[in-house]
Amino acid sequence: MSAEGKPVITKKIVNGDAGYVLEDVPHLTDYLPDLPTYPNPLQDHPAYSVVKQYFVNTDDTVAQTIVVHKSSPRGVHFRRAGPRQKAYFESDEVTACIVTCGGLCPGLNTVIREIVCGLYDMYGVKTILGIEGGYRGFYARNTINLTRKTVSDIHKRGGTVLGTSRGGHDTTKIVDSIQDRGINQVYIIGGDGTQKGASVIFEEVQRRGLKVAVVGVPKTIDNDIEVIDKSFGFDTAVEEAQRAINAAHVESESQENGIGLVKLMGRNSGFIAMYATLASRDVDCCLIPESPFYLEGKGGLLEFIEKRLKEHGHMVIVVAEGAGQDLIAQDMRSMDVHDASGNKLLLDVGLWLSQKIKEHFVRKPKMPINLKYIDPTYMIRAIPSNASDNVYCTLLAHSAVHGAMAGYTGFTVGPVNGRHAYIPFDRITEKQKKVVITDRMWARLLSSTNQPSFMSNKYIEDSKKDNEAHNGTSKAENVSTDASLTNGSL
Repeated sequence: MSAEGKPVITKKIVNGDAGYVLEDVPHLTDYLPDLPTYPNPLQDHPAYSVVKQYFVNTDDTVAQTIVVHKSSPRGVHFRRAGPRQKAYFESDEVTACIVTCGGLCPGLNTVIREIVCGLYDMYGVKTILGIEGGYRGFYARNTINLTRKTVSDIHKRGGTVLGTSRGGHDTTKIVDSIQDRGINQVYIIGGDGTQKGASVIFEEVQRRGLKVAVVGVPKTIDNDIEVIDKSFGFDTAVEEAQRAINAAHVESESQENGIGLVKLMGRNSGFIAMYATLASRDVDCCLIPESPFYLEGKGGLLEFIEKRLKEHGHMVIVVAEGAGQDLIAQDMRSMDVHDASGNKLLLDVGLWLSQKIKEHFVRKPKMPINLKYIDPTYMIRAIPSNASDNVYCTLLAHSAVHGAMAGYTGFTVGPVNGRHAYIPFDRITEKQKKVVITDRMWARLLSSTNQPSFMSNKYIEDSKKDNEAHNGTSKAENVSTDASLTNGSL
């Protein structure tokens, strides 16, 4: 409960006909019902004069599932992103701030630039602050003024001009700072841990009854955020990974029994490794966290490496950083240690795997190998985003700005089946998206590399059952009604 005795709204579920469920996002009027509205300045914007329909229909929603049967329920929907006819902020009253948290990712500067330019060009907002150094910057009083001029070319640089850090989340200090500075729009760019922090900030803002829109822009180079189609920086990472894989291929081809081993990002999800492998077509084996493997014995990785070298004389292996962690932990009896963001510190699977391969072939003097290990992780994280990601970052930033100006809060923005939508914080933080190893995309990879699955039939069947159980739960959730959360019907 808030200090005024009003309930803190965290979920809004709207149920409709034929199993329609709208997982709506909070609005400032949920706890400040008497807010005035203003005409959206976009209706007088010369650049938008050619647009047939300026504004998104208030009833427009985006379906989470688009492949359905004729008897299927309509399922879960999210509110469509875009400009609304009514604004809940006047341009002159807005003091916005932007903060970046967590690890680096291509596109961070583009998102910063486009939030600033979107606020300035579309809505005439002039007061925009940059919070330096992540969440700590709120209460360390580190701010810079962001203008169109100061951000004009930052999209050409990697990293983030605001700086970043892990941890440092102190809800009371952060909201005190927001209140003291008169900030009324907060744009938070970061991964699932950062978005959890944004959700807590939103709840405290609501508890205090502040007219402050809290908006998240999801960021993870690993593409492991649920619900949304993909995260910004992912396309750039896959493209840049090709350079490392190509180098490994050249090295391995140039030597007798050459092995090129490339480690790519992917703490818990192997999307970068999988897509980079599929794009390259030079990879002989791809190892990801979702697909366990073993080294020794019949059907193991070392046997496959030996077989492939005898067949082709060289090979390229791509391994995601989170793959094989259980094997390494058993081998090294390592401790379970976490960083400031709560992420488990991973052991270097690339170095460990290199050593294991070398040790195996030392015992086979008639088959000497030449192994080259390439780790491009920090080179990939630090580059500017490519053209595709730059466009994507622009759409994300503008959708975030439109949502805040329309009075929505407590949400993150992203594409769902190709349409940008406003998604409640809890939907993207409840679990991570992972590669489904019983899906056709993983089958395409196995077909491309001609590698074995390294898994028992029992493991595959269990994975299928888990996936079916998850899908069944999702369907049940789509048609269920939670009386305590229901906010009306359509």
